[in-house]
Amino acid sequence: MSRLRRMPRQQQPARPARRRSYDQFCATARALDSVGDRWTLLIVRELLAGPRRYTDLHADLPGVSTDVLASRLRDMEQGGLAVRRRLPPPAAAAVYELTEHGRGLLPVLTALARWGAPALDERRPTDAVRAHWFALPLLRALDGLTHSGVVEARLPEGEFHLRVGAEAPGEVYGYGPADRPDACLVLDADAVLAVGRGGSTLVDAVEGGRAKVLGEGPLADELRGGQCPRA
Repeated sequence: MSRLRRMPRQQQPARPARRRSYDQFCATARALDSVGDRWTLLIVRELLAGPRRYTDLHADLPGVSTDVLASRLRDMEQGGLAVRRRLPPPAAAAVYELTEHGRGLLPVLTALARWGAPALDERRPTDAVRAHWFALPLLRALDGLTHSGVVEARLPEGEFHLRVGAEAPGEVYGYGPADRPDACLVLDADAVLAVGRGGSTLVDAVEGGRAKVLGEGPLADELRGGQCPRA
């Protein structure tokens, strides 16, 4: 009797894991289905400054594992919040950037930063810090300026720059010093947090000597002359 040869079973393609859902017909629940996982909104915070490489994201998100970061980025791509693309030579590096849908989370993060500012009453020994993490509260303090331009912020922790006074396409802030800032603000984290809490304004910080404005031109004059919008 001839032995029957067992044919290998055809492998089925792996099904993508179904993301957890609240399964509620509610706009808030639907939003949390997309951004409610741990680390997702902080990844959005990083990408608001423009395209970033995976290694840069990992470096500026202390505490996130490589597996979790990769998983969240995949979820963000599938949810239409971010895209992955390759930069042209000589960089030739893969970067992640927010879609228009993802950039729509800016007011959400700005509101969260304002709501959470009172909890930053004391820096714990275990707290990591990056200068650009203060961009969102400072951006709110500069909202409504009459003149448009780029403001460079110089903190002891480092430097970043903001695009203020008008809708700017793409990123709303950037890492490091600006190429040609229209004005420079020299201040510390406490001054940023004070305006972020809404208890004082940038005008108060400048007038009280807790912030200093450098530069010439309409935007610098507006910051220096006490014409900033009050909360």
